[in-house]
Amino acid sequence: MAEELDRWFPRPPSASPPRRLGIVVGGSLSKGLEVKLDPQTVIEGLAVGRYVVVHGRTGRRFFSLINDVALDATNPLIEKTPPDASDPFIAQVHRGTTTFGRIHVAPMLVLEPEDKEPRPVKTVPEHFSEVYEATPEDVALVFGQKERPGYFVIGEPLDMAGIPVTLNLERFVERSAGVFGKTGTGKTFLTRTLLAGIIHQNVAVTLVFDMHNEYGWKSQDEARREIKGLRQLFPTKVAVFTLDEESSRRRGSKIDGAVYIGYDQIEPEDVDSLSSLLALTDVQVGALYFLRRKLGPRWLARLLNEEDQLEELQDALEKGTLHGGTLGAIQRKLNLFRRFGFLLDRAPEDPVQRILEYLGRGVSVVLEFGRYGNSLEAYILVANYITRRIHEHYVRRKEAAQGGKGEEPRPLVITVEEAHKFLDPAVARHTIFGTIARELRKYNVTLLIVDQRPSGIDPEVMSQIGTRVTCLLDDEADIRAVFSGVAGAAPLREVLARLDTRQQALILGHAVPMPVVVRTRSYGEELYAEVGAGEKPPEEVLARGREVLGREEVEL
Repeated sequence: MAEELDRWFPRPPSASPPRRLGIVVGGSLSKGLEVKLDPQTVIEGLAVGRYVVVHGRTGRRFFSLINDVALDATNPLIEKTPPDASDPFIAQVHRGTTTFGRIHVAPMLVLEPEDKEPRPVKTVPEHFSEVYEATPEDVALVFGQKERPGYFVIGEPLDMAGIPVTLNLERFVERSAGVFGKTGTGKTFLTRTLLAGIIHQNVAVTLVFDMHNEYGWKSQDEARREIKGLRQLFPTKVAVFTLDEESSRRRGSKIDGAVYIGYDQIEPEDVDSLSSLLALTDVQVGALYFLRRKLGPRWLARLLNEEDQLEELQDALEKGTLHGGTLGAIQRKLNLFRRFGFLLDRAPEDPVQRILEYLGRGVSVVLEFGRYGNSLEAYILVANYITRRIHEHYVRRKEAAQGGKGEEPRPLVITVEEAHKFLDPAVARHTIFGTIARELRKYNVTLLIVDQRPSGIDPEVMSQIGTRVTCLLDDEADIRAVFSGVAGAAPLREVLARLDTRQQALILGHAVPMPVVVRTRSYGEELYAEVGAGEKPPEEVLARGREVLGREEVEL
């Protein structure tokens, strides 16, 4: 057997032979394979989520995932009357003969003798096929070499320290992706690592709605150590904007501009996205569009101005076209906007156009929310306002390119936190985020959604998520949501349930050829060195920061 495998798959002279774990003794394509472990295999060294390879008799290699570990015995009476294991000799006699370990593995990919790349599994190996520990060569064959353009190391397989697992980032940005996990599992660090890879590999530009000011200039880990943000890692490739200049000054954040939105720039569609948070009824939402037609572009400012008599509405109120109670309720609910300092009567410039200028030059943008990150209403309003207009711009650019009148826009990945608030089943069909998720990459715009409650996301949207990076989840509804639309998900549920609370994730979908559990790489000095941190920003970037903050010490 070994000679035949070596003939089909010669290994480099320096590669050590794989360690045999056991043999296949049963199973099926739909339910997976049962593997009896060899006596010398220590069952305690095998964990759920580990990657193994089954060597078929005809030269096929079945790349598989352990999803269960069990103890077994040839004689069921051993459970009732166990031998005296205090005698080492007796224990050794029974171990591996009358008692043995067993693992259940799910075949994910198969490499045929005549192929160079693995394919989906359509059969199973026969009885007594040998099962081996995966080698670094196996991992590289399945997931790709980190030296290949567009590939980025995301971590290493469980119990395989030093062996990198890569993501194909070009495929990652082709469809919307998600990072899921309960609070405290490291979603933000993982998302920041993914964004660093996307920017470093130049596969797309990104727009990050930074709810808690963790992606731009710097942040802290739980030990209060300073962590570099994306702008520090990529001074010429990332720009930071803020809704709260005062907060940016206090935190020492280096920003490139402040974002202000004029009341005359807000449309009813922007307020519609807040209907559930503001408790706007369908009648009140419909009235917003009527008010916009009657009052013109300054409709919102006039509604919030208590001294404005709104003469244009008197006729509608008298005829009953608009109910006075409806108008009063709308004005009361929209009074929330008065608390947002980034909303002005008239904005000095169009913030969307400014952001588009950066994205068009290949510069990713992080929008910090400062103190407004604590207001979900502010976050949803601004994210929806900017995203809807950027999407419209991308649609026009894409259609013009298809008509031969321009170049296609750069691929754009929009990162949003608390995604279930944007993609709730009641509103997802009506928001721009639901539209983008369903469009796949039709207009070169995709989402990277970060959420601890995937069960709150519309199932139709979840089915369109291409790559799912999932940390520990313990709510059954959330686990079901993560696996919605995934074929053969049953064996993976146990894998997900057994993840550590930190620095472990199950990755499956479009960017990886098979599901894999990884110990995610640390966001620290090794990553900083890989992506080339320390590149000096151009003087115009520093000048813009000095202009915004009014300080001379803006530098790196």
